[in-house]
Amino acid sequence: MTTVTTWREFTEGAPRISAIFTRRHAATGNLCLLATLRSDGFPRISPIEPRIFEGELWLVGMPNTTKFRDLARDPRFCLHTATVDTEVTDGDAKLWGVVEDVQDKALHQRFATDLFDETGFDLRGQEFDRFYAADLTGASSVEVGDGHMDVTIWKPGQAERVVRKH
Repeated sequence: MTTVTTWREFTEGAPRISAIFTRRHAATGNLCLLATLRSDGFPRISPIEPRIFEGELWLVGMPNTTKFRDLARDPRFCLHTATVDTEVTDGDAKLWGVVEDVQDKALHQRFATDLFDETGFDLRGQEFDRFYAADLTGASSVEVGDGHMDVTIWKPGQAERVVRKH
C-alpha cells in the first residue's frame, strides 16, 4: 500500500521541495503541467492552475475536460512546475500522487469565495462536477548552481534526501 499525505503534511515533511514548488507556482501565475493517463494508457500533459486552500492542494477547473475524465478513471497524477528556463536557475519541482473527488458544497463555496477575493475570478454560486484533493505519494525538485545540480527526493514518512550531481 502506498502512503499518501496532504499538502500541509507535505510542507512539514519536505520543506525544501515545497518551498521550490511554491516559489515556481507563484512565479508562473499558478500555472503547472498536469500528467494524467489517457484511457489507452498513454500519458496526457495538460495545463492547470492548482490552488492551495485550507491546507490542501486542489486540482479544480473547467468541467468536462479530458484531464478530469482521466483522473476519474485513474486517480494517479504528476504535477510539474512550468518553466521556460533551460538552465533551471530558479529550480523546478514535481509532485506525484492520487486525487480524491471531494463533493462538499460548503467547501466548494468557501473555495470560490477565496478565489474571488484573491483573483477577482468569480465562480461563486457555481457547482463543481469534479473537485479533486491531491494527496501526495512523492516529490522531487531540482536546483542548479555553482557547477552542480541538487536533486531533492521525498516520500511520505521519510526525510528529504539530496543527491548532488556534478
